[in-house]
Amino acid sequence: MLDLIIVGSSAAGISASIYAARRRLNFKVVSKDFGGEVATSGEIENWPGIIHTNGIDLADQFRKHAEANNVVIEEGKTIEKVKKEGNIFVISGKDSDGAVFEEKAKSVLIATGVHPKELNVPGEKEFKNKGVSYCSVCDGPLFGGKVVAVVGGGNSSLESAIMLSEIASKVYLINKNPKFKGEQVLMDKVSRIGNVEIIYEAKTSKILGDQFVNGIEYSSKSGETVKLLVDGVFVHIGRISNSGFVDGVELNEIGEIKVNTLGETNIPGLYAAGDVTNVPYKQIIVAAGQGVTALLSAVDYLNKNH
Repeated sequence: MLDLIIVGSSAAGISASIYAARRRLNFKVVSKDFGGEVATSGEIENWPGIIHTNGIDLADQFRKHAEANNVVIEEGKTIEKVKKEGNIFVISGKDSDGAVFEEKAKSVLIATGVHPKELNVPGEKEFKNKGVSYCSVCDGPLFGGKVVAVVGGGNSSLESAIMLSEIASKVYLINKNPKFKGEQVLMDKVSRIGNVEIIYEAKTSKILGDQFVNGIEYSSKSGETVKLLVDGVFVHIGRISNSGFVDGVELNEIGEIKVNTLGETNIPGLYAAGDVTNVPYKQIIVAAGQGVTALLSAVDYLNKNH
């Protein structure tokens, strides 16, 4: 039986896996896709030792580091349930072909991150992957020379606008608030870009299109409905924790797994780290540190209980 299963392969999960390998645990990493939110990040300039990189390249470095430590990573697996039975955890789900699988382990570390929050406006679902996107890194290159809108008021929307400004002919940055909640360095950079137009206090009300997106509507501060002609809409309004599959774990009011400073949950032997938890400051480096803390806590648990 495995000592540990790590669910998730982004900053928290991979950091934990490297330490697990160094501790010679019998373990594996299971994940739907490699890299998680890191792989969809734009420019990264705050990872110590690397002055400038991007999400795809950093995720690639994560993979190489894990492989150098002979970490077993099983991709294409969607975890549907984690449940403790006696002193053992049962992890079940489906692989990329839809086949059901089940694994057992003495401990589990959840590092599944988050998924994008949706606007929930008319046209959003209809035009998903037809001009509506939640990942500028993934889909931005498809909009070369076109007009796009970015909806959001935080770092991710600012990063998206910066990236898309180098690809699209025009970027509308639509913020429902009177100011941004983001890093000043990003706000300063956006303000200097000539083809980015910032629209404040604008609440997106509808996404328009035929076969593909051709416009977006928003309500202005004065209550006027304004229509913009755009070829794509990038939604960056926040994220939701991927925590709903863990049986019996305690969540906070917004669905994040509650952990203490050791990464422990309310279930002995079950640990969590990264953006899926209630720890503030959703940063790659914070998640990596959390992953290591949770892993070392799991090692202590295994030494005492198995």
